Amino acid sequence: MTSLFNTETTVKTFQNPQAYLDSYNVSAGVQKFLARQHELFIGNVWKPASDGGTVPVIEPATGQQVSTLANATVGDLEEAVSAARSAFESGEWATQTPLARERMIHRLADLIEENFHELATLESIDVGKPLSEAEMDIQGTIDTYRYFAGWATKITGRSGEPAGLEGNYVAYTRKEPVGVIGVIVPWNFPLQTLAWKLGAALAVGCTTVVKPPEVTSLTTLRFAELALEAGIPAGVINILTGKGSTVGAALASHKGIDKVTFTGSTKTGMSVGHAALENMTRMTLELGGKSAVLVFDDCDLDKAVEEVAFGIFFNAGQICDAGSRLYVQDSIYDEFMDKLVANARSWKLGVGLDPETMIGPLVSDAQYRSVTAMIKTGVEEGATLLCGGPIDDGITNYVAPSIFGDCTNKMTVVREEIFGPVLVAQRFSTQEEALALANDSEYGLAATIYSQSLNRVHQLSKSLKAGSVYVNAQSSIDPAMPFGGYKKSGFGRDLGAEQLDYVTETKTVWITLP
Repeated sequence: MTSLFNTETTVKTFQNPQAYLDSYNVSAGVQKFLARQHELFIGNVWKPASDGGTVPVIEPATGQQVSTLANATVGDLEEAVSAARSAFESGEWATQTPLARERMIHRLADLIEENFHELATLESIDVGKPLSEAEMDIQGTIDTYRYFAGWATKITGRSGEPAGLEGNYVAYTRKEPVGVIGVIVPWNFPLQTLAWKLGAALAVGCTTVVKPPEVTSLTTLRFAELALEAGIPAGVINILTGKGSTVGAALASHKGIDKVTFTGSTKTGMSVGHAALENMTRMTLELGGKSAVLVFDDCDLDKAVEEVAFGIFFNAGQICDAGSRLYVQDSIYDEFMDKLVANARSWKLGVGLDPETMIGPLVSDAQYRSVTAMIKTGVEEGATLLCGGPIDDGITNYVAPSIFGDCTNKMTVVREEIFGPVLVAQRFSTQEEALALANDSEYGLAATIYSQSLNRVHQLSKSLKAGSVYVNAQSSIDPAMPFGGYKKSGFGRDLGAEQLDYVTETKTVWITLP
């Protein structure tokens, strides 16, 4: 096996997806699910695309087809929006009490938990990620639905006291569901991100039309079966698989959609935002990131090395808030980078279902080519590739954990999101310089600080232009805490009590008394 960058590694390859599945004793139930020609889910009914179109599901480890999806049309979108509108305005969902919604969402979480291993296996196969990481995603999915289930019975307005208006009146506010929500989900965490979008929406009484990612839709379809079993009424969750260029764009601009919630690249998100704005459709956009990591000389160095590596190599770096820009203080730079490179070389590449795998293949050939091109750009711009690079075997889509040194903020690999296991590093001298370097980006999704100084952490946390600031750890996520970005990393928030404001409208009621 050769590499464009002399990367020395060996990964196990398979002649076809069936050999891969058989090698890891994938259950008959999962294999039967993969073998289906999957259909659209509209109004709690499974149906083929209106024109019979399909798209293949390509398994990342072998690069070969493992399943088939229906390729939804604009006509299918019209039907799905109609089903969602009916369920919201006059269907069974519209008459549900908050307590009934809470029970249904908890029942849905129960069913996900009962099918935990099956869903994790499907997610690993579909995305290419290690099974252990897929299991973390499924647990996060369960936790998110349980968190928002509890909110269903706690959505309240407030009464208002006169501040300056004279007269005898009563004023209060109502929190009402925004309506039909168009949900566009990314391919890196398909089931968990879907929960981030649906949890709050279902809790407040909205209905949804979901466009799952073209390349990783399998767990979303299995989820639809569980939603049906949980008793979620017809039209509340509608799922349209297929090409985003057809349905995604039409969903964002559809006059029957009251809100769009999107997670994905900044470029695509801007297109979604422009389309939604034409109808004054509400929107939440969680977009790209180029998150800065600041390592100071008073950190716990060994722990920081482990966390920095995890923050960029987890999920093969295909994470929107990956800590991809590393800034290390001069006095520890050489020691830190030596340990970090050694750590990077210890990550075992392999197929997702192999229990020894630490980093799987990239999700697709297109993503592999994109990441590989960026690594080449980094070398051409004068950055030093300290380790890693793509595995050039002509079959698989593996990129070894890669670290660039000698970078500057002017380089393309420092300014643009790579969305792969590629870290770019440079030195800094002072806290002020570190802050300036970190904020010198059009993105602002997250930032990380490694330091034992509470004073420094407090000062930097206020000054970093990022939606999340992690301290001495990377990518801490909990359903109770909001997630979203500054600048071109989007606006609006998923998760936490804050998300409820983005799936509701606030109405003020004035009653003048005699």
